[in-house]
Amino acid sequence: MSASAVSALASQPAPDNPADLIALRDQLTQERQELARQEQRLSEQRARLERLEDQLLGRMRGAGVGSGAGDAVQAAASQPAGQVEEVGSRPEEKTNPPEVAVLADQGSIMTTAGRITIEPSIEYSHADRNRFVFRGIEVPQSVLVGVFDINESRQDILTAAIAGRLGVTSRLEIGARVPFVYRSDKAVLVPLANDQVTIDTSANGTGIGDIELSARYQLTDGSGGWPFLIAGVQAIIPTGKDPFSVPRDTLGNATKAATGAGFWGVSPNVTMLMPSDPATIFASVGYTFNFGKDVDERIGDILIGRVKPGGAPNATVGLGIALNPELSLSFAYAHTWQFGTDTTFRQYTRPNNLGPEVLGAPFTRKTRDQQIGRFLFGLGYRVNPRTTINWTVEMGATDDASDIRTTLRIPFTLN
Repeated sequence: MSASAVSALASQPAPDNPADLIALRDQLTQERQELARQEQRLSEQRARLERLEDQLLGRMRGAGVGSGAGDAVQAAASQPAGQVEEVGSRPEEKTNPPEVAVLADQGSIMTTAGRITIEPSIEYSHADRNRFVFRGIEVPQSVLVGVFDINESRQDILTAAIAGRLGVTSRLEIGARVPFVYRSDKAVLVPLANDQVTIDTSANGTGIGDIELSARYQLTDGSGGWPFLIAGVQAIIPTGKDPFSVPRDTLGNATKAATGAGFWGVSPNVTMLMPSDPATIFASVGYTFNFGKDVDERIGDILIGRVKPGGAPNATVGLGIALNPELSLSFAYAHTWQFGTDTTFRQYTRPNNLGPEVLGAPFTRKTRDQQIGRFLFGLGYRVNPRTTINWTVEMGATDDASDIRTTLRIPFTLN
C-alpha cells in the first residue's frame, strides 16, 4: 500500500467496535513495516547504482572514452529510477577520443563544444655537440657561412608558454600558443688554420618566441571498430628574434641568441587513436612546410640573399596505458627528417687588397639533411574533472636531436 493510501485509511472514521480498532491498528502497523522494508530496498538499490556508476566511469576512463561521454553518464544518473538502464548503454557510442595520450605534440581528446581550456607549460631542452662545422649562422642548427672549424657547442633553452583551446563544435577545435624563451648558447671553436687562435663564444637571448595557431577536426567517431582520426593544421608565425637580426662580432659570431626561427611555417597532420582497454594506441604523421625569404644581411664578407629551409616529414607511434581513472603512462618514438636549407650567397672581395669592395656573383649552397629521432615518455595525472597534470620527457636517439627535453603542462578548463 502506498503512503497516500495509508493516509487515506488513517483519515477514515474510527469504528465503534474495539475489535475493529485493534484490527485496524495491526493493519496500519503492517503497512508501516512494509513501507520501511521498501525504503530499505530502495536505499540499497541506490547504493548499488552509485557503485555501478563509479565502476562505469572508471572503465570509461581506462578505455579512453572522452569527457563528453562522462558528462552523458552523469546526466543519465540524475534521471528517475525508471530510466537508469540507459547508463550502461551510452558509453558504447564512444564519440570522443581517448584521454590517455598525454604527449604534448601528439594530440588527444578534443575540447568539448563551447568549452575553453587554458594550458600553461614550462619546457627545458639541452644539447651538447662535438662536430666539424662552418663558423657562422645556424638555421636551424646547421651552420651556413664562415671558416671550417671544430665546434664544441652547448645549448640550453627554457620556454614558458601559455596556450588556449576553444571547442567550436563537438568535432572542431581551435587554439593558440604564445611562448617566452630564454636561450643560452656556448661554443668553443678550434680553427684548423694554424695562424688562428681558439675562439670561445657565449650568447644569451630572452624574449617572445614564435607564436603558433592551430585547428583540429575529428574525422571519425570510433564506431564500428574504427580508430579515432583527427586532422590538424598548425601555423607558425615568426614573432621571435630570428638568427639574421641578432648582433654579431667582426668574425660573424652571434653575441645574442635568437628566440625564433625567422620563417613562416605550416604543419598539417593526421592523428590516429585506437582504444584497447586499458590501453590506447596512437600514431601521427605530418609534414612541415617552411617558407623562404630574402634576408639581404651581411655577415663578415658574405652577403646572405635568399634562404629557403627544407620541409620536414615527421611520424610518431606510441602506446598510452591507463593505470587507474586518474593516472596514465605513455611511451612513444618520434622521428623527423629535416631536409637541408638552400641559401644564396654573394661574397665581398677587394682585388689586390686595394680599392673598393666588389660584390661577387651569387652562388647557392645546401646544408645536409638532419635525422631527428626521440624516445618519449609521458605521465598524466587527473587532479579533478577540470584539471590534469602532464609531464613529458624526450631523449635524443640520433646525433641531430637534443640530448634531453622535458615539458610540464597543466591544462584546465574554465567552463
